[in-house]
Amino acid sequence: MFKLPKFSKWAALWVTTASCLTPTFSHAAWPSDQPINMILAYAPGGGTDIVARQLVPFLEKALGGGARFSVINRAGAGGDIGFGAIAAAAPDGYTIGFINTPPVITIPIERKTTWNLNSFELLGNVVDDPGTFCVHNDSPIKSLAELAAFAKANPGVASVGTTGVGSDDHLAMLMFEKAAGVKMTHVPFKGSGETRTAIIGKHITVAAINVGEALQYLKGGSPLRCLGQMTPARISMAPDWPTFREQGYQFDMASLRGVVAPKGLPPAVRDRLVQALDKAISDPAFKLAAERAFAPVRFLAPPAYDAELRAGDTLFRQLWKDMPWTDK
Repeated sequence: MFKLPKFSKWAALWVTTASCLTPTFSHAAWPSDQPINMILAYAPGGGTDIVARQLVPFLEKALGGGARFSVINRAGAGGDIGFGAIAAAAPDGYTIGFINTPPVITIPIERKTTWNLNSFELLGNVVDDPGTFCVHNDSPIKSLAELAAFAKANPGVASVGTTGVGSDDHLAMLMFEKAAGVKMTHVPFKGSGETRTAIIGKHITVAAINVGEALQYLKGGSPLRCLGQMTPARISMAPDWPTFREQGYQFDMASLRGVVAPKGLPPAVRDRLVQALDKAISDPAFKLAAERAFAPVRFLAPPAYDAELRAGDTLFRQLWKDMPWTDK
């Protein structure tokens, strides 16, 4: 008959003790002294970068427990690099990031990617920023009608800087071309900060950026003239700018900027992040900071955020069929 070795009772005691200790180690307090990386898919100086860095101290305060964030810019490929980095990270609560529409929707439509909307755990939307076209103050172009007239008289000469193929800026350019019956030249950049530099240096004709970004640049003294806003009605931040619709161009375009984590986040960690984001955005001091930075805040909890993204996915898939937007 087989008998256990004499040391087995000590082994059994060790196993029992280890079993009791295991939950303590496997469910260590989060966040610990390890910083939480916040990945941004665009370069420093753009609208996403500005609002993210403003949000960080409020998130740290809302999470408590000594939580610290490290902002990491992973710009390139119209957002593909940064979005991919978020999706590929371990779902342990130590990597979150911003996603931007429409690129987070349009990139997987236009080409094969390692990620898609289902690769992310939605934590909440933060900003909803409409688009605009801006020219240098020295430009003779003072309205969309004058831009259309110039582009029509000089096919391909008018250049438009954007944050990449399939971005809201790029799609707005294509929609304007179609509506005005003109052809312009697309110049993609890694972020709106680079677009601003290009328009200030007069290297491009038009900077396709967002209203909040444009207002921030104007506040900083950038020599820009903005030709309108891509909204159904004028927003309070830019009451003197006519909408594109008022000027005869019947389309709108905006960028949602929200916070996500890699799919598979532990529910308890996800819930804490969602609650912290809601609390941070609701903080009067953050609202004031966002207003001063001209960031149109629009918090969407995960279910509402998901519904908005899915509606956008349907819209842009149809747009891809009607008007493919890849550069050729």
